[in-house]
Amino acid sequence: MREKSIELLNRALGEELSAVHQYMYFHFHLDDLGYHPLAGLMKKTSIGEMMHAEELAERILFLGGEVEMTVSDPVQKIHEPKAMLERAKAMEDASVKFYNEAAQECAKNADAASKKVFEELVTDEEGHSDMFDQQIQYIERFGERFLALQSLEADAEGD
Repeated sequence: MREKSIELLNRALGEELSAVHQYMYFHFHLDDLGYHPLAGLMKKTSIGEMMHAEELAERILFLGGEVEMTVSDPVQKIHEPKAMLERAKAMEDASVKFYNEAAQECAKNADAASKKVFEELVTDEEGHSDMFDQQIQYIERFGERFLALQSLEADAEGD
């Protein structure tokens, strides 16, 4: 019973660590392109994913398991802002699906605390997905003008 929860928690940890790496990669490149608000969004999301990783590791240790620090996916080298956002949204949507399934599995195994961890992660990841979707919609609606405003906003702020 605990073993299954530990397995699911470690898999989630790998996904969170992958997200941290991917979002920081996007942050670096968006910042370099002058899209500072989008870069900041990626950095902030990456920090949130680090906090998720910490929560998962704490639960694994509480259950007496070994924390596996295995990244589940390599960083995809994407340089176009819209493609970055689409990748980020896809990652969040996949996490939502997995975390819902994991919560159900934990419930079957009478592990209410791990179930709750997964349910809280679902809520956070749905918020991230929605945020990325909103940015994609802005790019689709306003195109290059939206991205240009990202640069101009940063210049106006003195970044």
